[in-house]
Amino acid sequence: MTYQDTLNWMFLQLPMYQRQGQSAFRKDLLNTIKLIEHLQHPENNFKSIHVAGTNGKGSTSHMLASILQEAGYKVGLYTSPHLKDFRERIKINGKVVSKQFVSSFIQRNKSFFEASSLSFFEMTVGMAFEYFAKEHVDIAVIEVGLGGRLDSTNIITPEVSVITNIGLDHTQFLGDTLEAIAFEKGGIIKPNIPVIIGETQKETAAVFKELANKNKSKIVFADNETEEVFTSDLTGLYQSKNIVTVVQTIKELQQKEFNITHQNIKAGLLSVVKNTGLMGRWQTLHTHPKVVCDTGHNKEGLSYVMQQLSIEVFDALHIVFGVVNDKDLTSLIDLLPKNATYYFCKPDIPRGLDAKELKKFLNTYNLKGEAYDSVNEAYKTALSAASLNDFIFIGGSTFVVAEII
Repeated sequence: MTYQDTLNWMFLQLPMYQRQGQSAFRKDLLNTIKLIEHLQHPENNFKSIHVAGTNGKGSTSHMLASILQEAGYKVGLYTSPHLKDFRERIKINGKVVSKQFVSSFIQRNKSFFEASSLSFFEMTVGMAFEYFAKEHVDIAVIEVGLGGRLDSTNIITPEVSVITNIGLDHTQFLGDTLEAIAFEKGGIIKPNIPVIIGETQKETAAVFKELANKNKSKIVFADNETEEVFTSDLTGLYQSKNIVTVVQTIKELQQKEFNITHQNIKAGLLSVVKNTGLMGRWQTLHTHPKVVCDTGHNKEGLSYVMQQLSIEVFDALHIVFGVVNDKDLTSLIDLLPKNATYYFCKPDIPRGLDAKELKKFLNTYNLKGEAYDSVNEAYKTALSAASLNDFIFIGGSTFVVAEII
């Protein structure tokens, strides 16, 4: 199989949550357990950090990886989803996994995957873990895909667990209250392994304390700790919360005899994009007019993005906006600016919401704009309509951003 043949097989024949939604969600870890036994437990051959949360887990994972790289460690990084290339999900020191490894891994294990009806995410986790083990990484930063307790990544015993925050997202899988979602994400808390909670929330703090207590795990609420203020090349206002979470996580690693200096922390936070290749976090794509994209897509994520947008200076605002069809649009209405021209579009995946449906719904809330046949057409129209001092924001879905970058 060529690399492209491999990708075609992976994307088209296996369930993939990001494309299909609920049909790809597993109710237990039995398939993953079978998989790691088949692969002879690669997860036991490297140290790890496990990162969950509703928002910020991707940025937090990349910041941690960057700092560890600055400290001289060989660092694996597993994240999802990807924006442009599948291989973005699996990196070592910022370099993506080779096409050859992807193809050979699938080829070697294809009959097992088919016999076991493995999902896209399950086999990708297996691929990452085998790659990190074979390449002898010193430590890997592993981002949870969905939830925590039942996520395929939840077979590792990390050095430290991290939960950034809790918001109402993926409620059809994780529950419709913050407490229920916190329980699911808190499922990554392991016996005697410290856990860092990024944001103290009254609805969830007790849930995390009880889980930590049950596991005899040290728990630290990062936003309650007084620390030096660091800055990052990830410039969104919301990154300040992630930075605090990251610094507390590094402190736990330092107590486990990882040699990470103050300068490593400072340099790592200022070089996240260079060290890890992170894209899509308040990323400037163009100036005059200024064009920024951001992958924030749920209520909490978009609220942070809109706070950032509110401090920008411009003559007129243009928003290229598309969502997936299971998005709770009513939760976003109050966040979306009324003083903008909207360019409604459908991300090019089966789960994308039709642009005309999106337009019809949002027009009723006085959010005005037109529907376009593609993300690129919407963006090109916005660019041609905007004056030099205007601002164009692209978002609503990770998949909208992926088509632009």
